[in-house]
Amino acid sequence: MMLFSEIFVNPIISSLFSLSITILTGLLIGEIKIGGVKIGIAGTLFSGIILSYFGIKYDENVLHFLRDFGLILFVSAIGMQVGTGFFSSFKKNGILLNFYAFIVVLGNIILLFIIKYFLIDDSLKIIGLYCGAVTNTPALASAQDSIRAINNYANISDVTSSYAIAYPGAIFAIILAMIVLKKIFKIDLSNFQSNVIFQKEVIENRTILIENPNINMIKISQIPAMEELNIIITRLKRGDKINVALPDTLVMCGDIILAVGKKENLDKFEKIVGKTVDVDLKKSAERIVNTRVVVTNKSLIGKKISETLIPSYGVVVTRVSRSDVEFLVSDEYEINFADQLVLVGEEDNVKRASSYIGNSPKELNHPHLMPIFIGIIFGIIIGSIPFSFPFISKPIKLGLAGGLLVSAVFFSNLHHIGKISWYIPPPANIMLRELGIVIFLSSVGLKSGDNFFTMLFTLNGFYMVILGFLISFLPVFIVGFILIKYYKQNYLGVCGLMSGSMTDPPALAWAQSLSDSSLVSMYYASVYPLTMFLRIISAQILVMIFYD
Repeated sequence: MMLFSEIFVNPIISSLFSLSITILTGLLIGEIKIGGVKIGIAGTLFSGIILSYFGIKYDENVLHFLRDFGLILFVSAIGMQVGTGFFSSFKKNGILLNFYAFIVVLGNIILLFIIKYFLIDDSLKIIGLYCGAVTNTPALASAQDSIRAINNYANISDVTSSYAIAYPGAIFAIILAMIVLKKIFKIDLSNFQSNVIFQKEVIENRTILIENPNINMIKISQIPAMEELNIIITRLKRGDKINVALPDTLVMCGDIILAVGKKENLDKFEKIVGKTVDVDLKKSAERIVNTRVVVTNKSLIGKKISETLIPSYGVVVTRVSRSDVEFLVSDEYEINFADQLVLVGEEDNVKRASSYIGNSPKELNHPHLMPIFIGIIFGIIIGSIPFSFPFISKPIKLGLAGGLLVSAVFFSNLHHIGKISWYIPPPANIMLRELGIVIFLSSVGLKSGDNFFTMLFTLNGFYMVILGFLISFLPVFIVGFILIKYYKQNYLGVCGLMSGSMTDPPALAWAQSLSDSSLVSMYYASVYPLTMFLRIISAQILVMIFYD
């Protein structure tokens, strides 16, 4: 007993002790399945609420710091995670998917306004209801940050309690919408066909015999339309000899080349230079290899391929993989840390080029701390800048959550500043994100125990559960119905979009359990970055409108 009394004398130690017990208990709660669905790390919020109700000890000031520290870690990691795909998600058919994700967000907000002006007039509760109904913890953090900026003495526990009441029902609302759509359209996943609205661009190889006399005795780099069609030539056969095709290599009629590009571009290129022949230049040239090399030499960051020594090794860079996306490149491509370059050349030359590029996987597992703190500094500055909008009387500040998100998205799209790279190993990002969110949710829960149970066991609490369910269910169901019926979208893809538009991992996990197809994840990833950004910003705007 003396040991425990000493622990609780020190406010820092007692708060850390209580927080650790809360997180551990919450993670165990999160593993419990209800209807086949886990609530995951949200269990730490409910653990905090329960332990707070039973009087666990902590220091208010220490807990306040821990809450904000957890928020900083979480939002910074989220921003770096979604940042690299934020702008690319709007390309091509991703625009349509993001448009309907935006409709889901707008639908949630419209329902919230209806509830606010006809059913529940309490601003703090309605803001918490929104964050819980859309299952978005960063939105909760953003809303609380904005409320404190307006009134540091506001009873933020009302926001947390409303969030916690609405959150579990929202998860099941999304899953129920998927189940109802499956019944309505009589979806049979045993005969699954992937009519994907967007497909990963497939890069092909094609062996072409040069027949056009107009390109006889010219350099490969001078062949017409190569740059416009984004075609790379990697091998050239003349007679019985096969060589690496370098930019200065001369081509002649009768040569056979191996061209790399997208199918439609290869079709056009073939009409310009000659015709396809059935010759496998890869198997015929055993001394020429094709290898993936990871960029870990920091002196290459920010340089174009042509500005490095890579071409001098007699190798050709055909394509690059970054963040699971592969694309063709030219010598003008700007290299980033952790890029995977595909090199074609003679084995000895490729080995020497690989050594120059780095190709050290150990470097990828070493997190770089400097970019994280640069992002935090600028995030705090951005979050403190006031923005004026014509329909809101007071200027809006993005606050800690919004500022950090914008900063992380901005810097992760820059990729690097000089030799400072914004690459962070995925395991490190996951650890930062998970650690931050459990600290934040546990801290929030610990400050909300009494208020939560007071609200839950009332008629008003019952209404909150029902209303939160409707806010979640109706928009995703309507959008899912439209996409399947009128756009003939695949059911699994629509489930991914529904989960992504609500940034809801438990719903995603349920949808993924329906099939081994990657279609659910593809749609989810396509709309997740924009939706996450909209949820955080919309929560702050709602605070300014309702709590003005």
